[in-house]
Amino acid sequence: MFIDTHSHIYSDEFDNDISEAIARAKDANISKIVLPDIDSKVRAKMLNLADSYPDYLYPLIGLHPTSVNDNYKVELDLLDKQLAERRFWGIGESGIDLYWDKSLLKEQIDAFAYQLDLAVKYDLPIIIHARDSIKEIYDVLESYKSKSIRGIMHCFSGDIDDARKAVDYYGLHLGVGGVITFKNTNLRDVISKIDIQNIVLETDSPYLAPVPFRGKRNESSYVVKVAELLATLYNISTEEVGRITSENANNIFKF
Repeated sequence: MFIDTHSHIYSDEFDNDISEAIARAKDANISKIVLPDIDSKVRAKMLNLADSYPDYLYPLIGLHPTSVNDNYKVELDLLDKQLAERRFWGIGESGIDLYWDKSLLKEQIDAFAYQLDLAVKYDLPIIIHARDSIKEIYDVLESYKSKSIRGIMHCFSGDIDDARKAVDYYGLHLGVGGVITFKNTNLRDVISKIDIQNIVLETDSPYLAPVPFRGKRNESSYVVKVAELLATLYNISTEEVGRITSENANNIFKF
């Protein structure tokens, strides 16, 4: 069995075949799918889908860094309010994204810190988005070193020093998805040096489909391709990859 710890299958790309995509995931032995949040505009759609598949889809709540804009504090207030109204399984995805726009770095840092505070307050894991921003992410995390933050560095893409700092210093897990199957990545060399006890599987559906589906819409059933690649890196069976990474995910989210 496998757990996809990061899948946006509530997005518009699945409007025409969501039930089929979920059926394919179940057929591929995906036992749980975690739904990271983006912002209030899509949250209701995400929750409606999650409520249609209880004990299979697990929603998170958060403000994605690319959704941080002039009214971000209104969005942050909504997080606290809705966390008091219903169950969520984690905070995120949150973090800092400097790939698209560096002009709102201060606001992104503020939003990330606010969501870290929510993770501490509600004893929830946090899913961290770090695109071109690992240094800035670690600078913020330094203030939370003593607060036992748990969570996942989503779509990890740093070097071995970044990986070891995330795992050994901050106690985080690394989210590994389709990028590790790409021919032009150095991620295989990095991940092979990290104990599999610190790894979880993810797809980031509908984005970053693994080989041989690269360039197509990603979906949760494809997480098996990531597991198969990891099995070759760690010289263990695909089933063992599924068992260990699922146990890791269960410990993070407390399913």
